[in-house]
Amino acid sequence: MRTLALFAALLASSIALAGAAAPSSSEVASQQQPAKKRLRIGVSIPAADHGWTAGVGWWAKRAMKLYPDIDWVYQTATGPEKQIADVEDMLTKGIDGLVILATESAPLTPTAKKVREKGVFIVNVDRGFLEPAADIFLEGDNKAFGRKSAQFVAERMKKEGRTNLVILTGIPCTVDTDRVTAAEEVFRQYPEIKILGKQPALWNRQKGLEVMENFLTKFPKIDAVWAQDDDIALGAIQAIREAGREKQMWVFGGAGMKDVVKMVMDKDPMVPGNITYPPSMIAAGIQMAVSVLRDGNREQVMQFMPQHLMIDVELITPENAKRYYFPESVY
Repeated sequence: MRTLALFAALLASSIALAGAAAPSSSEVASQQQPAKKRLRIGVSIPAADHGWTAGVGWWAKRAMKLYPDIDWVYQTATGPEKQIADVEDMLTKGIDGLVILATESAPLTPTAKKVREKGVFIVNVDRGFLEPAADIFLEGDNKAFGRKSAQFVAERMKKEGRTNLVILTGIPCTVDTDRVTAAEEVFRQYPEIKILGKQPALWNRQKGLEVMENFLTKFPKIDAVWAQDDDIALGAIQAIREAGREKQMWVFGGAGMKDVVKMVMDKDPMVPGNITYPPSMIAAGIQMAVSVLRDGNREQVMQFMPQHLMIDVELITPENAKRYYFPESVY
């Protein structure tokens, strides 16, 4: 009997140990499932050669910090050649997605098409490609930017009896084309306005200074400047003040740089207004890339994800400037 009881006890103990050691079905499935692959997303933007692109870089870094579980490949480029090389290097190393703000539209279009053909998901922000090459295109409404700002300039010139206007344009790309084309359509509706000259200032303060110096030398009477960018505008204002002609004209820039918004808020006679164009749109592009890719449901998500999104722009005047003034902002 003692032998039988001992055998039963040993048997019960073995069964208990076996039950404790045996993994559950869910544990077995977990052990058999391979580790989830970390996503790698490239972010390619222009170098901070002026205030707005500095803001783009600042917002991009803030957005990437929200997702430490993703391998980010972040590059800035001073021009198309460097950006093309950066993107091709990302493609060689392997990326699942690419968020790109092109330095220029035309040179980057073939590269973007090549990247997409490799199956990489592309979110294109701000400066569009010349052909369809992105899964999602997020941009500010540049036609509205040109139209609304030009309408403000034209109406103010008409009210003040001003006629002579100069135009400073940006970097050759879809953004610049949309703004300038829309603005010129408005100005043509005011036959009393005479466009004395139009030159590219590349959204750069130093270039804005140089172009405006040329205009001031060439034209003895200028009433207003449509600069379509705040860095250009600040360069133009510097040239005007150095020439001692600040009482003869005023300047309309654009994009909502805090220094310029403060001038509007303070009713600086040289800066009667401005218009919004937030560099934070790059962060929205990064968020979109993450939301589409991170759960492995890209095809299903893209069935309902908008492929073209446009951010509206708003006029900034002394009456509402406080709403758009953020002194702690980098831009």
